[in-house]
Amino acid sequence: MSRTGVYLAHPRPGSFNHAVFDAVAQELRDRGSDVLAHDLCAEGFAAGLTADETETVRSAADTPDAQLASHRAEVATLDALVFIHPNWWGMPPAVLTGWVQRVLVPGVAYKLGTSDGEPQGLLKAGRALVLNTSDTPADREASEFGDPLDRIWSACVLPYVGVTDVRRVVFRTVTDSCDETRASWLREAREHARALLT
Repeated sequence: MSRTGVYLAHPRPGSFNHAVFDAVAQELRDRGSDVLAHDLCAEGFAAGLTADETETVRSAADTPDAQLASHRAEVATLDALVFIHPNWWGMPPAVLTGWVQRVLVPGVAYKLGTSDGEPQGLLKAGRALVLNTSDTPADREASEFGDPLDRIWSACVLPYVGVTDVRRVVFRTVTDSCDETRASWLREAREHARALLT
């Protein structure tokens, strides 16, 4: 049985991101995956790094933070990852950025011999799905901003830790979307989640 980690980063209960999270987690369960679903804000995941967590080469030391230790142990067992979050200032919300920085640490997610060396990804999860919401029209984002979230996930984070199959979908624009459009987006999210398992 495959194990899939599903991570939501949105602080407002009832948001469309929450609906995507619920739909994706249920679809994966319905398809036989062992789903470990985390609403990071609801769980109170602490985003800020401690001074001891800033090492980039040596393997991370054991942490007394039980929640953090659990996330680190869990991510090493996953076959696939799903991240669900809004585009805020071209970045994931702080709670997810903090999760990346505190969980995907050396010795857990990658190995780096020297500070200027090439990383060796350690995660066994070869596939990831990133589902974003945005209130910026696609043409404006492309012309004015590029696509910083694509660079973050597809170039900076996931390949670094060994995830080579990165899929990303953006649902836009959310604020002025109607119920019918949102229902179609939820169907699409389920389809992408289903495809992640094949």
